[in-house]
Amino acid sequence: MAGQHEPVVVTDGQTAALCAAVLVTAVATGRSVGGGGAIDGTWGTVVGAVIAATGVGLVSWFTTARLTPPARRRTSTVLVAVGLALIGLTAVRATVEHGALREAPAGSITAWVTLVDDPQPFGGATRVIVRHEGRRVEAWLRGRAARLRAEGWNAGDRVQMSGTLSRLDPDRARRVAWQHVVGELDVDWAGDRVDGSSAHRASNRVRAAIATAATELPSPDDTLLRGLVIGDDREQPPDMLRRFRVSGLSHLTAVSGQNVAYVLAAAGPLIASFGSIRRWVVTVLLIGWFVMITRFEPSIMRAGVMAIASASATLTGRERSPLRLLWMTVIVLIVVDPLLVSSVGLWLSAGATAGVAGIGPRLEPRLGALGRFAPAVAVTLGAQVGVVLPSLVVFGRLPLSSVPANLLAVPVAGLVMLYGLPAALLAATVPPTAPVVMFPARVGVRWVDTVARLAETVEPSSAQRAIAAQVAIALGWIAGGWGRRRRRARRLLDT
Repeated sequence: MAGQHEPVVVTDGQTAALCAAVLVTAVATGRSVGGGGAIDGTWGTVVGAVIAATGVGLVSWFTTARLTPPARRRTSTVLVAVGLALIGLTAVRATVEHGALREAPAGSITAWVTLVDDPQPFGGATRVIVRHEGRRVEAWLRGRAARLRAEGWNAGDRVQMSGTLSRLDPDRARRVAWQHVVGELDVDWAGDRVDGSSAHRASNRVRAAIATAATELPSPDDTLLRGLVIGDDREQPPDMLRRFRVSGLSHLTAVSGQNVAYVLAAAGPLIASFGSIRRWVVTVLLIGWFVMITRFEPSIMRAGVMAIASASATLTGRERSPLRLLWMTVIVLIVVDPLLVSSVGLWLSAGATAGVAGIGPRLEPRLGALGRFAPAVAVTLGAQVGVVLPSLVVFGRLPLSSVPANLLAVPVAGLVMLYGLPAALLAATVPPTAPVVMFPARVGVRWVDTVARLAETVEPSSAQRAIAAQVAIALGWIAGGWGRRRRRARRLLDT
């Protein structure tokens, strides 16, 4: 009888199973509706949904084995019911979104379009995603005059364009599917521009202020500052992008949970002055403001939703398991927008977070030989393990220099993120203070880029990488064993 009153508690593993079911359903539906799967049409969705539902059922069965029979039945019923609801909703949403991608427009147009994102240099052209008649297309501006004209545009602006709409080739369509892009607009000319909504104007003013303050730094450090603070890496030179990618530091310019945490930390004194309900409202509004400034990138949406979920758990007095919050966040994002399942940014962000929250704490006790450095090394290694799969699949490599590079660069980059946003706003508001106010950011940015340069220099070649990996594993094993022996020796001395 007592078991009948036991509350239904969903564990981290069960939430992970629900998340996996949603992901499998989204992928299977996308492959069947979008084409390219082994099973086309409705059957692909059905097979994916059955696999996902079976997985949820098995996880429910095994993870509730220790509960009393009434509690086990109740927990299993809840898990299966929630799992089936999520699978069905994901399948419907994915079918709708992938179906919309196949409705590609074609022909000549002259119309007002809305910029979805900021214009981005792309080789000898400028690419910008625009919305036309409810559909997103990528507009290409070629020629010096057109590209210079686009430099004054911002997300949310409305621009008059004339050009030719065409379908994307299959490979390109797959690459930009997560952005909901259905076609290509080859722009012949672009005319007048009108500012966007008040929210867009406000966010654009903040970005413009940060860009103005960044000019106090020499080039290309100014572009790196914008990348660290708001994830704007559009104007970073190719050699800087390359060395950050080779050194495993490119995540620093992809705004994510660390940026959100620092924004909340900077606003901490203000937030703490409110009562619990108002504190939650202010936190949510601040997160939404920052997500809008950083252009709703998948990594920042993951961080934003997860931060809101954490704040909500605090408000309601519920447990805040990082892994459970992560899986719930991914579920929400994929159900709302199933096309995000193909976003590399989301995979890297979620993988790194899972590594930090799930692997880092398990590694730390094994790194006792490192003393006070053990927590930082454990977190860094956990994050690197979490991104191994997407890094190898997408980039074909996993930088071995990334661990020491992250240990040296991340703390300083964090200070730049924490200091950079309020400092840039102050410098832009009171220009005479800019040289002094931006000097600490200048020093921090220079340090981060220097670490990236050194890491790129020492990054081994392919043949050397295999040998270095074996040596690193051996040293890690030795260090872990040494740390365990020291802890056992201490326990013996204590007894």
